Amino acid sequence: MIDMLIIVALAALGALLAGLVAAPAVTLLRRRSVVLSMFAVAALAVVAMAAGTVAVALEMFLSGHDFRVVLIVVVVSGLISLGAALLFGRRIAAGSRELAVAALGVGSETGFVAPADPPTAELAALAAALEETGVRLKAAQARERSLDTSRRELIAWISHDLRTPLAGLRAMAEALEDGVAPDPARYHSRMRTEVERLSGMVDDLFELSRIQAGSLDLVLSRVSVYDLVDDALATARPLADERGVRLVDGGTDALPVRVDAQGITRVLGNLLVNAIRATPADGTVAVSARREDDLVILAVEDCCGGIPQQDLPHVFDTGWRGSRARTPPHGRTATTAPATAAGPPDGMRTAARAATGHQRHGDTGAGLGLAIVRGIVEAHGGHASVHNATAGCRFEITLPTVEARRPEGVG
Repeated sequence: MIDMLIIVALAALGALLAGLVAAPAVTLLRRRSVVLSMFAVAALAVVAMAAGTVAVALEMFLSGHDFRVVLIVVVVSGLISLGAALLFGRRIAAGSRELAVAALGVGSETGFVAPADPPTAELAALAAALEETGVRLKAAQARERSLDTSRRELIAWISHDLRTPLAGLRAMAEALEDGVAPDPARYHSRMRTEVERLSGMVDDLFELSRIQAGSLDLVLSRVSVYDLVDDALATARPLADERGVRLVDGGTDALPVRVDAQGITRVLGNLLVNAIRATPADGTVAVSARREDDLVILAVEDCCGGIPQQDLPHVFDTGWRGSRARTPPHGRTATTAPATAAGPPDGMRTAARAATGHQRHGDTGAGLGLAIVRGIVEAHGGHASVHNATAGCRFEITLPTVEARRPEGVG
């Protein structure tokens, strides 16, 4: 028993001495090639084993022949071990270089392509993480490009929409100033209407900027869906009567929800104005509300004839109007007969056209209404969607019920 303890102690002492001698070398090899690091670790193990073996062999008083045999075995085993460590280290280093080259593709047009056969599980996990990061980065870049395109289009469209009424306002003001307006009262009324529409457009832009900045303040309270729908219908009814569209109740249950009443009323109002504007005369717009599990689904269905399938994913995008044409919606401005047989000057014709438009009942026509709808609904932890129905489109907003757990950060 004592002999075994002596052998263990000698082997441990030899390994400890070898480890103490090699420790500075391992420290110096930090941040160097993985080949050198693996070779150093293998060399440390071989030297420690050899030191322990030699110490034990000397203590056992082996013959010279037997001692030489032990040394030969130790040297051959050590060389093979060092060669294997060098080979494996070179393979891992090659895999690391391949992964580093592939990582340069993250964020590029080609994207990240993982090496075919990573030499270790750690490199394989790193490659998978880089691949997932590349996918998320490409999605973020696509969203950024889409937002940038939408922003540019919005600026161009808003500039057009501001230029047209401002030109009309200037022409009407000049006509009134020169005393050539045939009906000053009508001109004053139309100027007020255009100013209100421009003010509504500015309000929409401000609301959209707050939504996109995440600074939309919600004043949550417990209200009935029935009351929300009733208020929105009452607000939209004058526009429906003007356009000859019937507003119908498609089945609205008195479901309690905890929402910002003003915000959701605006959501329903925007959807109703959009539906009424797209529905031909004698058509119907139906509003309904139902409960599914822990969700309340509010729906507005119109008779617009449907939206092209390729446009459905973009309906809630900022500035979307269903057409690239920048012609104002029907009924915003209408051309009247010339004031005289010879025809009035261009400025007078512009003033006459501007003075005969119809009030849009809060519809600015700037393509911001549905983007605001989505922003307000998502701020409530809900979801806005649209799909084609039998005679037109069906817009749905999904909101959590009072019993459902509120999303973190809402309310």
